[in-house]
Amino acid sequence: MLNMMKICEILEMDNIEKGKPIELTNKHKNSVFFLKRGSVKIVNAAHNSVKYVVKRGHIFGELALYDKEAAKEEIAYALEDCVICYIESERMEELMEKHKSLKNGVLKIYGLRIKKLERRLHDLLYKDSATRVQEFITDYVNEFGETNEKGKLVAKNLLSHKEIANLTNTSRQTVSNVLSTLRKKGIINYNKETILVNSIQ
Repeated sequence: MLNMMKICEILEMDNIEKGKPIELTNKHKNSVFFLKRGSVKIVNAAHNSVKYVVKRGHIFGELALYDKEAAKEEIAYALEDCVICYIESERMEELMEKHKSLKNGVLKIYGLRIKKLERRLHDLLYKDSATRVQEFITDYVNEFGETNEKGKLVAKNLLSHKEIANLTNTSRQTVSNVLSTLRKKGIINYNKETILVNSIQ
């Protein structure tokens, strides 16, 4: 089996500093990326809004495999110092044909990403803004967090209130209010560096 982290050993790598863009249409044009270290956010270039966040061990830029024009509408930014591996989409397609496990892995990640977008649409229709923000924080900490010595989940605080607002279809003020309320209730603790979940209600 050829897994995605294994591929990084045979690909070119770049170090990307926190806050820097990863030019999906210039140096790395029509490439698929593997995130070996760090986290990145994918932004809609036309609207300057965050679409989703990618964590270590996952891929991004996979639209280059399916729709090169749509891929041009995305910009990736490093949320922390990152190490990326990249491969031209044509070569990636060849590897996917040779290694079905790789192809299945890419399709699984792409499918999960579509499910998240579908859930966001469902939540927008059926849940109020405060619920959307609270559930986003819970999901974010579950996905990106690690258990500390006290058994609490802690994640790096990588997103601004505006970016959380983009991801929950709310306003920055709503995000600030909800986070403040959750902290007062003792459900979460957060600062500039981390978000910690104490309990889920």
